Amino acid sequence: MSELAGRSALVTGAAGPMGFAAAQALAAAGCRVALVDLAGERLEHAASEVDNSIAFAADLTSTNAIPALVGRIESRLGDVSILLNNAGVLSNTKSQATDENEWRRVLAINLDAAFFLARALVPAMKRQRWGRIINTTSLAAKTGGLTAGTAYAVSKGALSAMTFSLARELAADGVTVNGIAPAYVRTPMITEGLTEAQRQALLAMIPVGRFCEPEEFAHVVRFLASPLSGFITGEIIDINGGLLMD
Repeated sequence: MSELAGRSALVTGAAGPMGFAAAQALAAAGCRVALVDLAGERLEHAASEVDNSIAFAADLTSTNAIPALVGRIESRLGDVSILLNNAGVLSNTKSQATDENEWRRVLAINLDAAFFLARALVPAMKRQRWGRIINTTSLAAKTGGLTAGTAYAVSKGALSAMTFSLARELAADGVTVNGIAPAYVRTPMITEGLTEAQRQALLAMIPVGRFCEPEEFAHVVRFLASPLSGFITGEIIDINGGLLMD
């Protein structure tokens, strides 16, 4: 099924497990996919594995460079209809140990880049009268961070608020804006960023008794990008195994 045939999608954090899985899902749905991440072997590998994709190396902390990045992508893939703001950096540092550099680094990647990418792409979505913006938020936005630090929780909370604001602003233009709030996806954040004791404690708290797989996240991305999701906007979809039910 190619429900998104002819559409172009931009995926940030495309070299990581979640972005890579989402890019594969969007390509399977018929999209041309721009894979955006830091330069390196992981990005090159992603481009070699995702059908109908082109890699674009970029440092998203440099928001002034985003218009040029979007211009490069549009020159290769045409107008972008789907934006997955998935690039992110984790910080487990709580408030008193968070210095200014860490605070600004986390918000630059997790929040600022998402806003400036959306701002750059919205005009083309409006021209098409069709668009999908999907933001990767987090359970930390709702809980204040179980294991995550202050800057991370704040950045994801602000990203959720941005989702609501853009959804209301753009609904009449045919552009939907939604978020996905995963909790503890099986990525290096879990396999390397936590101790075995922390992992076991988390598993005991998650009712389904396991961590989320990147492909499960990607399935939600594909649905929110599809024509079938057109009456859903301003929503944050939780995928947390029952860890938080609201």
